[in-house]
Amino acid sequence: MITRRGFLRLIGGSVLSMVSLSAYAVGIEPMLLTHVKRYTLTPPHWPSGLKLRVVALADIHACRPWMTPERIASLVEKTNALQPDLIVLLGDYVDGMRLVTADVSAPDWASALSGLKAPLGVLSILGNHDWWHDYAAQVAGAGPTVARKALESVGIPVLENDVVRLEKDGHGFWIAGLADQLAIRPSKALGRHGFKGLDDLDGTLAKVRDSEPIVLLAHEPDIFPKVPWRVSLTLSGHTHGGQVRLFGYSPVVPSDFGNRYAYGHVVENDRNLIVSGGLGFSIMPVRFGVRPEILQIDLGQSRLSGAT
Repeated sequence: MITRRGFLRLIGGSVLSMVSLSAYAVGIEPMLLTHVKRYTLTPPHWPSGLKLRVVALADIHACRPWMTPERIASLVEKTNALQPDLIVLLGDYVDGMRLVTADVSAPDWASALSGLKAPLGVLSILGNHDWWHDYAAQVAGAGPTVARKALESVGIPVLENDVVRLEKDGHGFWIAGLADQLAIRPSKALGRHGFKGLDDLDGTLAKVRDSEPIVLLAHEPDIFPKVPWRVSLTLSGHTHGGQVRLFGYSPVVPSDFGNRYAYGHVVENDRNLIVSGGLGFSIMPVRFGVRPEILQIDLGQSRLSGAT
C-alpha cells in the first residue's frame, strides 16, 4: 500500500510536473524557441535553371505581451539574414485571442514589418483574423480592411485574388494570392448564416497569362484539394500546426480536414503544399511540440531538409 508520505510525494511531483509543463508550453517554447524550418524541393513545372529562395512568415498575431512590435522587428532581422529572393506574408497579423495585456495597433505591427527586404520584394495576403476583427469590413461584407491599408501604407502589396509576375535569372514565375476563405463571419443581426469566403481560385489563376510556374498563397490550407496541378506549390498558415502536436498528431486543428493539412509538407497527386506552424497564438497562449517558425523554402533543388 502507498503510504501517506508516498502519496503526498506523488501529488507533489505531479503538480510540479504540471507547473513545469505549463511554464514550458506558455513561456519557453512559444517565446524562446523560434526556429527556421527549411524545405528544399523542385515542384512540378519548375524551370531547371531557376533557383529561388522564398521565406514566409505566417500568423504573427500581434499583441502584448506575446508578439510585441519589438519581437516582430527581431523576426524581421532573422528573416532578412536568410538572404531570401522573395518574402511572403501568409496572413493573420491581428491578435487572435483575449488573453493579452494590450493590443498592438495596425500601424505599429505594419511599421515593424516594413523592415523586411528582399531583391524580388515582399508580398502578402490576409487571414481570417484580419477580417474578423475589422468591424466595418464585417458590416460591409467587403474591404479594404484596416490590415490591408496598414500593409499597403508601408509598401507591402496585398494580393486578394490577384497575381504578380516576377523574374529571376531570366526565368519568369507567378505569385498568386487568394482572398480569405473565412473572411465574413456569421451574424444574426446581418442575416448571415455560416462563414462566407471571398476567395476566387479560378478567377485568380485565370489572370496568369502563360505557362510559367505558379506559387499560390492561401491562408487556409483547406483550398488545397481544389488547387489544380498547374500550380507548382501552395503555401498556407492558419492552423498553427494545432499549437499542440505530439508524435505527428494535433488533437485540435482548425480545418475541415483535421490533421490532413495540419502542418508541414504535403504531397498529393504530385501537387505540393507547405503549411507553416506560424509564429503567434490563437485562442490560447500555448504551444507544445510546434515551435514558432520562419519558413525557408529553396525551390529548384530536389532534397527535402529540416529545421534549425
